Amino acid sequence: MIHAHLTEFHGLPVQYVGGAGSASQVAWRVAGDPYDGDETIEDSLRQLFDEVDGDEVRAIVVGTWGWAHDDDRADVPVQLLVEAAGRLPALEAIFLGDYVSEESEISWIGQADVTPLLTAYPRLKRLDVRGSDGLELRPVTHSSLETLRFESGGLPGAVVRAIGASTLPALRHLELWLGSENYAGDSGPDDWATILAGGGLPALTHLGLQDSERQDDVAAAVATAPIVARLESLDLSMGALSDEGAEALLSGQPLTHLKRLNLRHHYMSEEMAAKVGEALADVEVDLTDRQEPDGTWRFIEVSE
Repeated sequence: MIHAHLTEFHGLPVQYVGGAGSASQVAWRVAGDPYDGDETIEDSLRQLFDEVDGDEVRAIVVGTWGWAHDDDRADVPVQLLVEAAGRLPALEAIFLGDYVSEESEISWIGQADVTPLLTAYPRLKRLDVRGSDGLELRPVTHSSLETLRFESGGLPGAVVRAIGASTLPALRHLELWLGSENYAGDSGPDDWATILAGGGLPALTHLGLQDSERQDDVAAAVATAPIVARLESLDLSMGALSDEGAEALLSGQPLTHLKRLNLRHHYMSEEMAAKVGEALADVEVDLTDRQEPDGTWRFIEVSE
């Protein structure tokens, strides 16, 4: 999942600072040197403003800001972007943490409180965050955000609860990699409940609750969740979904209104996978990448 740097973001090709490109037609990647620190994230952002008109920048990809083993956190890039808000009036999208696995495993990426990005950019349409070590989010009201994604090997329950307590009237796409408890992915049904009730997410059409060791519990919660009736697509992929979770989905509320249901990377038996496919014959269902348990162990796709 994090084996190559982004080449596209927010519908725009990613361009490294220092390369040619129209300010408004690319997503600009700012980054420091993750190994020896010769170039810092501050240097990269300064170069961006020296070379392009900040008034036209629509998307920024924040790459490496330090070496994970030195416990470097995202406080610095978050603060830099907050301070630069007046110089980036057209900014629509931020990706925070474009580290590849050679630079840092996803569970080691030192994150921070990302709430200031949302408060500093009231017109922001998209926020993607990779990594969750030290990640924080506070309940927020944001009228423009349409996409919110957290890629992690373990998403803290406090972050999940903060999303549920937020008011995001324009949000259409919410994607959460819940991860492993070994990497702080400690959320459970009580943490997911407010999101699944959907009160602060009136426009949501895509929900991803993915990559969970508790994917069967996720499926059981989704099976009776009020928000599901207004979704167009549902993503429960990357996790440890077994026959138990699949049966909960089939026994719950109808899912035939969905356009897409992603169950890729699962532990269903062949018989149950076929049953799901037959029950949802008119839905685009992804049942690929079937896994076999290692004894009693079922592994999620992304953890460390």
